[in-house]
Amino acid sequence: MVLQRLQKYASLLLLFTLIGCNKTDWNENFKEKEKSPFGNYIIYNEAENLFKDQEVSLLKENIYDYLAFNSDFDSTKTHNYVAIKHSGYKLTNTGVTELLSFVSKGNNVFLAFNSFKDSLKTSLKFTTNNLDKNVYAVNDLKKLKGTFELNNKSFSKTSFSFDRNIRRNYFLQYDENTTSVLGTFAVDGEKVPNFIKIHHGKGAFYLHIHPISFTNYYLLNDKEAYAANVFSYLPNAAVIWDPQIKSSKYEDKKEDDSNVFKFFLEHPTLKWFLFVSIIGVLLFMLFNARRKQRPIPVIEPLKNSTVAFTQTIANLYLKEQDHKNLVDKKIAYFLEKVRSKYLLDTTNLNSDFIEKLASKSGNELQKTKYLVNTIITLNKKPECIEEELIVLHKMIENFLK
Repeated sequence: MVLQRLQKYASLLLLFTLIGCNKTDWNENFKEKEKSPFGNYIIYNEAENLFKDQEVSLLKENIYDYLAFNSDFDSTKTHNYVAIKHSGYKLTNTGVTELLSFVSKGNNVFLAFNSFKDSLKTSLKFTTNNLDKNVYAVNDLKKLKGTFELNNKSFSKTSFSFDRNIRRNYFLQYDENTTSVLGTFAVDGEKVPNFIKIHHGKGAFYLHIHPISFTNYYLLNDKEAYAANVFSYLPNAAVIWDPQIKSSKYEDKKEDDSNVFKFFLEHPTLKWFLFVSIIGVLLFMLFNARRKQRPIPVIEPLKNSTVAFTQTIANLYLKEQDHKNLVDKKIAYFLEKVRSKYLLDTTNLNSDFIEKLASKSGNELQKTKYLVNTIITLNKKPECIEEELIVLHKMIENFLK
């Protein structure tokens, strides 16, 4: 009955998707109102049909607030708490403690997260390993495939192939005395657990590390049987379905104010770094508390802006395409350089001048003669083109080198 409902629902959603005009959003959002491929729209709206003979309450507040402060919560009944999200980041450490107490009294918790809170891992004595934790791009995630198996021979089908966004994420270590492996998938040819049950007190935690398998995309692609089989492991009890749409009103603010220091204090190396830093700051304040001499101001010397000014003027001429003007200034610059460096009279650029300039500058006579003749020619022309300016510039630069 549940499978038929999911198949019918999937067909309708597929029809809406095909006639939609917007570009498909392939981001993993796990939002209960999202009809995109990796939203939780179907699984959220079909919660009551997944647990047909059980009371289903759709949670509208943080689970800690609901369990600790909601007077309508009946603690005498057995409950199944269900959450399918990217991670349990809205579960505070106090919220985790409340869940542990909730399960120890005989209730059950189903969590499908990509990553679990460290406090939960420590309390339940398990670790995880994600070989694809640095894969984020949609095109890269599309290449990740996997086959899931459920360790229950009573199911008509126990093996399911998933064609994208299946990270190599699995449970690495766990207490075999309290933990049962309910599902596996293959990583590099080895079957590793991705769905486990951890007994805690009178109840149990059901942990699944691939929440992507419960999203719209896979329920539209013949994986509704996998979702139904997974939830069939939960015992018959009233269900608290938690989309985690709200943060805690009571604990988040208090924890946010101190979580930085808690993070440091949980790691010995960082704890010592924090202590040494605090002591260093106190010593710095102590030794710098005495009055100091007023610092002597640094007077910057005046900058030579001649080069910048010249560059600005040159750019102006280039912009106006006044090549003749630039040629004349290049020639004037060169002749001034000859007068100051080689102490030669530049009034008459004859053969005698050319021989003296070649001798004093160390340049070849033919090269010197070619440069001086070019200067004489360009000096007489009423207009110059850009190529003549470039040639003159290179000749002067090479000569002076």
